Amino acid sequence: MLEGKRQKQVAAVLEKDLNEIFQRLGLAMMDGGMISIASVKITPDLFDARVYLSFFKVADPISALKAIEERAWEIKRELAARVKHQLRSIPKLSFYIDDTLEYVDKMEQLFKEIKKKD
Repeated sequence: MLEGKRQKQVAAVLEKDLNEIFQRLGLAMMDGGMISIASVKITPDLFDARVYLSFFKVADPISALKAIEERAWEIKRELAARVKHQLRSIPKLSFYIDDTLEYVDKMEQLFKEIKKKD
């Protein structure tokens, strides 16, 4: 399903503000690695936002994700303070691990193996 213009605008605002919030709260650096917002997808009604997190050299991404979920209320409070004049209601934040980089790395390995066989 295609995202509407308003969905894209709200997602861009949320992504920008969430990146700043993660840096301010010290969530960008965790477990010896770096965490960043890969993307934000928002439902058409603007009530739910899926936040995809990219983990770079984080020892245990699952425990890091749980730590972020435990601080979700704090993140949402900060976000509400930033976007209160732009949105009527603050969307419910759901955090997910973005595995795009792992997928790309896996595909590159497969292509290298195929190339070696030829």
